[in-house]
Amino acid sequence: MRIDLHTHSTESDGTEAPQQVMAAAAVAGLDVVALTDHDTTSGWQQAASAVHEQGVALVRGIEISCSVGGISVHLLGYLIDPSSEPLTRELDHARDSREHRARRMVDLLTPDTGLTWEQVRAQAAPGATLGRPHIADAMVVAGVVADRNEAFATYLASSGKYHVSHYAPHPARTVELVRAAGGVPVMAHPLAHQRGRVVDESVIREMADAGLGGIEVFHRDHDDASRRRAGELASELGLFVTGSSDYHGSGKDNRLGENTTTPQVLETIAAQATSPTGILWP
Repeated sequence: MRIDLHTHSTESDGTEAPQQVMAAAAVAGLDVVALTDHDTTSGWQQAASAVHEQGVALVRGIEISCSVGGISVHLLGYLIDPSSEPLTRELDHARDSREHRARRMVDLLTPDTGLTWEQVRAQAAPGATLGRPHIADAMVVAGVVADRNEAFATYLASSGKYHVSHYAPHPARTVELVRAAGGVPVMAHPLAHQRGRVVDESVIREMADAGLGGIEVFHRDHDDASRRRAGELASELGLFVTGSSDYHGSGKDNRLGENTTTPQVLETIAAQATSPTGILWP
């Protein structure tokens, strides 16, 4: 059984609609895929509608943007109850902050690039969680940069003059919110140094104390040393290990199924979840 537990659709910063992600998963030979859009569950219903047609099981999930000490942390939450009010309030706050941040960044970029907010909005599906990838896509369409990679390496770099911070909850608190929503929290690519600064291992230990379930060890942004150390941490802290693609369609080079999770770990996730949200099987 081939299982990929980290993908994105047009409901956040992917380039394919949820149904297209499911179709792409079938073409890639996956048996199970998780849809984990940033800070939203809005793509679940669309993805669910394609389960039987594509013959691919769906794990309904989310990727929550967190922060500690100015360092970004991404938390995957699987099989959460989307009606959980404490989690919903936090997600609404984060989405609002991300949109205000995007608007401010566009304001800063406009004098130097001519980019407009309307151009950025045009790159996002209605209701999608807006972020820097949509600004990058608008810059590509406008001919400012060649692709997303160039945009993030130049205009959208976290250390650049156009960078604007945004609200993001503390990861340990978010772990608690995911558990309270009946879900299973997994830390995404925790040692991906090429993305920028990573949190101290003490933060991972704090997240484990709060109820973290697993660590995404097998990810293309982890080199061999990072995979080894992340695996050691998982073993030390009694956490399970996942592997995923972090697929974004054509938005990134990541390919579906390039890293996978074992069936035993999927069983563990299903067993730990306490919400009514289960895995949808074809």
